[in-house]
Amino acid sequence: MTARYRPEPFAAAVTGIGLVTAAGVGTAATWRGVSEAAAAPCVPHRPELHDLPCDFMYTITGLDTRTVLGVATQRLMDRFSQLAVIAAREAVADAGLDPSVWDSARVAVVIGSAHGGLPFYDAQHTALTERGARRVSPKLAPLTVVNGAASSVATDLGAHGPSQAVSTACSSGTVAIGTAHQMLRTGACDIVVAGGAESVCSRLLIASACQLKAVSTRRDDPESACRPFDTHRDGFVVGEGAGLLVLERPEHARARGATVRAHLAGYGASSDAYSAVAPDPEGLGIERALRAALADAGVGAADIGHVNAHGTSTVSNDLIEATMLRRVLGDHPLVTSTKAMTGHTLGAAGGIETALTVLALQHQLVPPTVNLDAPDPQIPLEVVSKQARPAAFDAAVKTSLGFGGHNAALVLTRA
Repeated sequence: MTARYRPEPFAAAVTGIGLVTAAGVGTAATWRGVSEAAAAPCVPHRPELHDLPCDFMYTITGLDTRTVLGVATQRLMDRFSQLAVIAAREAVADAGLDPSVWDSARVAVVIGSAHGGLPFYDAQHTALTERGARRVSPKLAPLTVVNGAASSVATDLGAHGPSQAVSTACSSGTVAIGTAHQMLRTGACDIVVAGGAESVCSRLLIASACQLKAVSTRRDDPESACRPFDTHRDGFVVGEGAGLLVLERPEHARARGATVRAHLAGYGASSDAYSAVAPDPEGLGIERALRAALADAGVGAADIGHVNAHGTSTVSNDLIEATMLRRVLGDHPLVTSTKAMTGHTLGAAGGIETALTVLALQHQLVPPTVNLDAPDPQIPLEVVSKQARPAAFDAAVKTSLGFGGHNAALVLTRA
């Protein structure tokens, strides 16, 4: 029998965060949005989705991308790439890094997205069918490909190290951060800007999700439609956003005197190899990923004080994930799903929610799962609801599941 390879323990330093979400523009605003019970996200009915059973989505307000990026730069990117660049700039500034003087060949970018520039693709298909081939933009390919965000961020920052895109459905952002952890561990680079970005107000995509019965149809009360772990949950609500971290080799962060927000200590990934859309009903795939992350970090179940769950607000997924978490971690960690304040941002979710897990560790505060009015009695977890809960914990977990059976988990520890 061949022995399994076990790499040496490695904890990357998290030195910067950048967030752009429906809960707030910027890290401080997003943290306030998800942790304060009185905060209300913007979940408007969108004209692009008129007459669909789900015609609403979590929408970023108060952000003029033309002003922030400049008209010429903005035109070279789809919205998901624009959000990624804005989040990356904040993360790099938060880390105290100056792209004009860093060793750019040692800086990598890894960004996840599930759908890339799908709305632009939709618009160009409409132009083709209604107005002919001459009306199709020559920028279709560079604006719609999934690697657009990674390319745009690398170009904007002048990062000449590896630039990669990850697309593993709704676990994309988490896998991107896990990939960054591995890159730093091997010494391939000193700094990685990693996370996820998504913006898919696409009539075609939402119509398909409605047919799949995956999204909520509470058109009369969109702000309360996303209700993870609630008895009356009926599907997720799509959101847009970007969440990026600056991760560094610990010796690099120490050498420049960086402030470390937290450590990324462990990563695990797996495949259900079960279904294109449904998770393994026993949760065995995500369990393998979580156990691998715990082993990678060298921590036990008893060490985990908080879990930012995937928690999509779909009937079966929430129950499968919750049952798995109880089986692996027991009933002591405080669990939350912040999707009720950000929406399900698909490929960006792991990036956004990992950033929020870092902030929970820093603030020793677990954000609430809002809209959890009637906890499902079958959910065997202590889910924080209504108000943020102060807690003392040194290690936390982020879990993600994606269509196609793509699972990922991260272990983060307090700096």
